[in-house]
Amino acid sequence: MAMKLWFVALAVFLLNLPFGYWRAGVPKFSRPWVMAVHVPIPFVIGLRIVSGLGWHLVHFPVIVGAYFLGQWIGGMARPGRDGAPGAIV
Repeated sequence: MAMKLWFVALAVFLLNLPFGYWRAGVPKFSRPWVMAVHVPIPFVIGLRIVSGLGWHLVHFPVIVGAYFLGQWIGGMARPGRDGAPGAIV
């Protein structure tokens, strides 16, 4: 069961990388920003259901952490973003 949890967490992390990249390029709290944050959620739910992981509370910190880490690293990868690698200062 632990291996399945880490596989789903890795999938959630990878899924959120492009959405974090997108989110970092639009104004905060705009419609595209909200979409970049919320569109991956149904896919994450689908991954949990398809994997048979279940809804145990102990899994939530790992999955939510992978979600936000993917968003954050994806956003940091965007060139030109303040503090991001490759940013022109």
